[in-house]
Amino acid sequence: MLDGAIGVFCAVGGVQPQSETVWHQAERYQVPRIAFVNKMDRIGADFDAVVSQMRQRLGATALPVQLPWGREETFRGVIDLLEMRAVAFDEASLGANLQVGPLPAELGAAAERARSALVEYLAERDEQVLAAYLQSPDVPAAVLRAALRRLTLARAVVPVLAGAALRHKGIQPLLDAIVDYLPAPVDIPMVAGEHPKTRAVERRPADDYAPLSALAFKLMNDPYVGQLVFVRVYSGQLNSRSS
Repeated sequence: MLDGAIGVFCAVGGVQPQSETVWHQAERYQVPRIAFVNKMDRIGADFDAVVSQMRQRLGATALPVQLPWGREETFRGVIDLLEMRAVAFDEASLGANLQVGPLPAELGAAAERARSALVEYLAERDEQVLAAYLQSPDVPAAVLRAALRRLTLARAVVPVLAGAALRHKGIQPLLDAIVDYLPAPVDIPMVAGEHPKTRAVERRPADDYAPLSALAFKLMNDPYVGQLVFVRVYSGQLNSRSS
């Protein structure tokens, strides 16, 4: 029932067996993904090691679009490689407030190298990035973002972000990345299903005014409200007392 997914990896534990199981299941169902390296504030956090594990153990084309700004107890934010800016998260508000500013001097060279690698990789696989790169190596962020979306939807790359969810650090950029890179319902092919009466295979677009098609994917008994049925609606409208 998923159009897209976020693979959450521990910055200390890296790619774990359960991560591999879920990742390969997503591959089987052709679900586009982005990745979030969590717990960057824990002792032993290593962003680069997790990205390397994703490439080696999962076979994923992991492509960092951020660099962590510090790690362990010094983790304070992220470096946005598309906009080339630093995003810091306020400790007092547990990350709810963020400050955007220029790159810190100590990370300038690393950010330049990482952005160059990102641009070169995308230029080899996307004509619009290549055209912009031939005009200027400083490709605009909007061009890179659009290319990342196209390649993510094609499951050719996995954008990687960083943060510390418990303290809400990196969560706002992650939410933006969901909008920027993962598919909306109109981006996926029409869903195919069997008509319950005629048994004919039909295809339905993601349209409120198309006939109803839905998938009940989970049942749960709740001690207060009774049986719950979780439903993904693909087309049409599901209203109270619908049959």
